[in-house]
Amino acid sequence: MQQNITQQFIASLRRPWRVVDIVVASVLAVAVGVIFWAWSLAYSGVEVLFLAFPPLSGLYSGGWLIAGVLGALIIRKPGAAIYCEVLASAVSGVLGTQFGLSVLLSGFIQGLGAELVFLAFLYLRYTLPVAMLAGLVSGIFLGVSENILYRPEWAFQWQALYTLFAAVSGAVLAGLLSWLAGRALARTGVLAPFASGRAADVRPNVRS
Repeated sequence: MQQNITQQFIASLRRPWRVVDIVVASVLAVAVGVIFWAWSLAYSGVEVLFLAFPPLSGLYSGGWLIAGVLGALIIRKPGAAIYCEVLASAVSGVLGTQFGLSVLLSGFIQGLGAELVFLAFLYLRYTLPVAMLAGLVSGIFLGVSENILYRPEWAFQWQALYTLFAAVSGAVLAGLLSWLAGRALARTGVLAPFASGRAADVRPNVRS
């Protein structure tokens, strides 16, 4: 059994990205990048809700983690989480946000968090628990990196709580919602060229 799993893992690493993988991942990332941009603009409006206790703003951060988790769930190739998260961040940066082009660094860090989870499962498991774990770890990476880059003046307790809230937000918004979105897309048939679209539990029921 262990040898079979190892062989599957090695095979997954050797599978090159196809043209369709690159095209779909890019289209997906651009679409989510527009969502990132809108999410960033909306933050200016909801930020006032967190003024009494700023660490609660971590609960909003999961929306910026969707591209990495969703991209990995759909493409199922090594590097998909980082590629989609960075490209989506680049799109939001080009459209213009209050965070500027620093979103590229953030995108890489957040995508790396999700990527490491799928790597830990040898790129063989794309279940709901794995998706939520990927979102959670991506949220931790977001929280820690933002504490270092943007909130060094915060007390450690505030930084820890911000990271905790970001992790919860990542698990729900990036993990759960991405998994549900992936299944919904698979049921339409548009993901037929991908393993994510051919999974038995997401195939549309066809009656004769």
